[in-house]
Amino acid sequence: MSDYHINIFYSEEDQGYIADIPDLQACSAFGETPDEALREVLEAKKLWLDAARTEGKPIPSPRYRPAIYEVA
Repeated sequence: MSDYHINIFYSEEDQGYIADIPDLQACSAFGETPDEALREVLEAKKLWLDAARTEGKPIPSPRYRPAIYEVA
């Protein structure tokens, strides 16, 4: 089973790390370290998926792949 891709990057504006899951609309989190941002976004993913199930909304399949993995 594949899982959702997670991006983690440093934000000068926020002075911390942002983690997001592109396949899950508006699913992102902040942390002072990359590890903290990852822990937070994993919790956000769980809550996002739980809310979608509760509301009967569709859950997208993992599709996002960074350009670095695309074959030319």
